[in-house]
Amino acid sequence: MSGKIVNLLISQDTKSSMQKVNQIILEEGKGIYGDRYYNQEGTFSNKGKIEPDRDVTLIEIEKINEFNDKFNENITDEDLRRNIVVSNCDLNSLVDKEFQIGNVVLKGIRLCEPCKYLSEKLDNKQVLTKMIHKAGLRAQIIKGGSIDMTSQLEI
Repeated sequence: MSGKIVNLLISQDTKSSMQKVNQIILEEGKGIYGDRYYNQEGTFSNKGKIEPDRDVTLIEIEKINEFNDKFNENITDEDLRRNIVVSNCDLNSLVDKEFQIGNVVLKGIRLCEPCKYLSEKLDNKQVLTKMIHKAGLRAQIIKGGSIDMTSQLEI
């Protein structure tokens, strides 16, 4: 299976909007350079404790589009605050599996379910209930490196 990168996104802190970038640099045990969780500044950061499921998050563009079409919404990938947006890949099937994007090796840790914080930030309760099992994947960085818009997700 080969997935395509649609967007790469980071946010320097909890309050900042997600910013589209052309390349991200990933470091084992830290996360994405320049992102809020890299410096443990994210909403769910546990200061001083390395949490592998906070390294990087991914979401399928098809799931965002499906939600918008079904509920007549206009939620963007930036709104959902995931780092890597992909197409043509079943992310749910990657829990407990290693996969590669460019020269980076990741391991799917658990589904990235929608949370109350996100629902309140978007002022949209449907996100919380209707995006369950569709809101992406949390992954650990096994081998760091860089990912750009031309990188492919390979299983």
